Amino acid sequence: MTSLWGYAFVHQALLAGTITAIVAGAVGPFITARNMGFAVHGLAEVAFTGAAGAVLVGIAPEIGLVGACFLAALAIGLLGVRLRERDIAIGTVLAFGMGLGVLFLVLYTRYATEAFSILFGAILAVSVQDVLWSAGVGAVVLAALIAVYRPLHFASVDPEVAEARGVPVRLLSVVFLLIMALAVAEAVQVVGILLILSLLITPAGAARRLTAHPGRVVAYSILIAVGVTLGGIVGAVYTSWPVSFFVASLSLAAYLLARGLGGAQARA
Repeated sequence: MTSLWGYAFVHQALLAGTITAIVAGAVGPFITARNMGFAVHGLAEVAFTGAAGAVLVGIAPEIGLVGACFLAALAIGLLGVRLRERDIAIGTVLAFGMGLGVLFLVLYTRYATEAFSILFGAILAVSVQDVLWSAGVGAVVLAALIAVYRPLHFASVDPEVAEARGVPVRLLSVVFLLIMALAVAEAVQVVGILLILSLLITPAGAARRLTAHPGRVVAYSILIAVGVTLGGIVGAVYTSWPVSFFVASLSLAAYLLARGLGGAQARA
C-alpha cells in the first residue's frame, strides 16, 4: 500500500483535499454562528438535483451542482432572513429540489456511478482539472469572505444591532449564502452530500469549544478541517474504506476531544 504514495492521483487528492478543507474551515464558523446547519444540508441536497439534471442534459455534473447551489442560495436568501423565515424557505426549496432530483434519476437510469460519487464523495478520483477548479473556487470563496468579514461577523453576532447601525443585513445574508453555496459545492467532492456536515459544521463546532476569540475560532476550524481531511485520505490509502467515513469519524473524534478540553479549561 505504501507504493500508492508515488501515484499522481494520491497527490491530487491531497492537494484538492487541503484546499477544500481550508475553505470549509474558514466558512464553517460563520455557519455555526448564524445557525445555518440546516441551510448547508438543504444546499447539499439541491446540489445533487443540479448534478443529476446536468447529467440528464449532457453537461458536466459540476456545472449543474454549482448552478443549483447558487439558485437555491438566492432563493433562500430572498425568501427569509430571520431564523424562522429561513428555515421555512430552506424546507420549501429543499422539498422542491429533492422532488426534481427523483424525477431526474427516473429519467436517467444510468446515473448510478456518478450519483454514488456525489452522495459519498470521490476525492481519490480527482483529476488535475479538478484540483485547479478547487483552487479557483477556493480563491473566490476566501476573497469574498475576507471582503465581508467584519460586517458579516457583526451581523452574525447581533443582527438587530447591526441592522440598527446601518449594516445591510439582508444583503449580507444573501452574499454569505452564495459563499456557502460555493463551499458546499467544493466540499461535496471530499465527503459527498450525505456527510457534508462533517466538514462544514463539525470542525467549526470543535473550534468554538476551544476558544471564544473569533480569529482563533477560524484558525482552529481550518486546522481541524485540514487535519481530518488529510487523515481521511491517509486512512483510505491504507485501507479499502471510503475517505468520507474517515473524515466523519475523525471529525467526531475532534469534536469530542475539543468538548473534553473545553470542559477541563472551564473547570480549571
